[in-house]
Amino acid sequence: MIDAFFIAGTDTDVGKTVASKAILQALAEKDLKTVGYKPIAAGSELVEGELKNSDALHLQSVATVACDYQDINPYTLKLPTSPHIAARAEGAKIDFQLLSDKLARNKAVSDVVLVEGAGGWRVPVSDSDYLSSWVKHEKLPVVLVVGIKLGCLNHALLTAEAIEADGLNIVGWVANRINPGTEHYADIIAMLEQKIAAPKIGEIPYVPSAKRKDLGKFIHIDALLEQ
Repeated sequence: MIDAFFIAGTDTDVGKTVASKAILQALAEKDLKTVGYKPIAAGSELVEGELKNSDALHLQSVATVACDYQDINPYTLKLPTSPHIAARAEGAKIDFQLLSDKLARNKAVSDVVLVEGAGGWRVPVSDSDYLSSWVKHEKLPVVLVVGIKLGCLNHALLTAEAIEADGLNIVGWVANRINPGTEHYADIIAMLEQKIAAPKIGEIPYVPSAKRKDLGKFIHIDALLEQ
């Protein structure tokens, strides 16, 4: 069974956190010990005097293992922009060794660690490096989240090609319907099923306030656990 995997999005605002919560909820139904890990988050606010990111808090709320916030989100950046811009503006340097240390710590206390990315696959974390470089170093299997909207076929196929070119395995993908008015929805899904060489482990319909809902029923978690 996979002990950790990375949630990659085709872009920002495609539903990585929605899909991540749904997967964590489905894993919880299997009585597995889970941690939701958001290594880098840009766009955070003060919560009880501490800078925290809402997506990381959503992951923390549905994981079955209680962890300190700094263990699930070691880099909490305030500015809602690309991590490399936020880090530079805030005087932070993204240290991949810290990300790896936190991942190892989270693995030690759980059965499965879900690692949620930031932005798209090639999101930069410095002027010379990308978050995907760390994912490649850790050899993490990848679950791809596709936000179903106009243009998603191009984004999804290019992202899948980039992940595979980096030598990583896509072990599943999730369709997240972010625009209920998207035309030819069934045709888009059919094309993705044909072109992505990995099982579709979930199809999440458009749901208002989705991050606050129980979406585990839309995930076929056995397809992921059997990898």
